[in-house]
Amino acid sequence: MGHTVVERELELRLVLSPERSVPVPAKLGYRSDDPYAVHIAFHINSDRPVHWTFARELLVEGVFRPCGHGDVRVWPTKVSGRGVVLMSLTSPDGDALLEAPAAAVSAWLERTLRAVPPGSEQALLRIDDGLAELLAR
Repeated sequence: MGHTVVERELELRLVLSPERSVPVPAKLGYRSDDPYAVHIAFHINSDRPVHWTFARELLVEGVFRPCGHGDVRVWPTKVSGRGVVLMSLTSPDGDALLEAPAAAVSAWLERTLRAVPPGSEQALLRIDDGLAELLAR
């Protein structure tokens, strides 16, 4: 059985200070065969993209209110009068504060939610089928 892929290329801003940010080309990705996760790939001073994966629910909630703990935190705000979503990413290799246009992120999230409505994710994982197959051996 095939799966659905929902992708969106967009320009994020890497926030360097309250007064300075730089453009960062990025791709948002969602796959129905990994229904709980969203994937973000972006280039920051490297030939190879940086990949982050975290809960779709975290990004959905973060469009409306601050959420997340630890490595990934997401919250909405306004910058120069326009709505943005800020994503704070922390790893042993470094930290990044990324700014994304709220309208673009929301539109992409709506497409993922149409592809796999909230609450239907578990059915796509087919865990019961895999468990039954293991127990039948």
